[in-house]
Amino acid sequence: MRKALDRLYDGAAYLAALFLIATLVFIALSIAGRILNFHVRGTDAYAGYTMAACGFLALAHTLKRGEHIRVTMLLNHVGLRAHRALELWCYAAATLVSALFAWFSVRLAWQSYTFNDISTANDATPLWIPQIVMAAGTLILLVAFVDEVVVEIRGGRHARAGDEPARIE
Repeated sequence: MRKALDRLYDGAAYLAALFLIATLVFIALSIAGRILNFHVRGTDAYAGYTMAACGFLALAHTLKRGEHIRVTMLLNHVGLRAHRALELWCYAAATLVSALFAWFSVRLAWQSYTFNDISTANDATPLWIPQIVMAAGTLILLVAFVDEVVVEIRGGRHARAGDEPARIE
């Protein structure tokens, strides 16, 4: 199960990287069009869609690599039992919030599909297409938070948050 989950997170990260490259291509195409006097319809909107896809698909991978911003002032000053209890509470709360986020993201994409909602930009893209990627990213984030809750219940991490080196570069 661990390998399958890690493949899911890594796959989402690779897709996020591809969408980041697509963002670069759309922006470069837009810039080239301005310089060389041609216009490719929808490049600005597509750059926005791919940028959002990149962000949402990278959420779970970023969480699992410990790169999300955490405020650990309280965690650094409590005992081991309280630390584990606070960690579990935080992951449970984050799971609830991400479940709501996933629910409303999926619902939004479904409603856009049902109502045939299209972009108001000049590309007239059906909005459920970019929204489905957002929904997928939030669902994968939900899976990652449930994974974190299970890891914490099974014994958690042995190092406390204050024991790991700061990731400042």
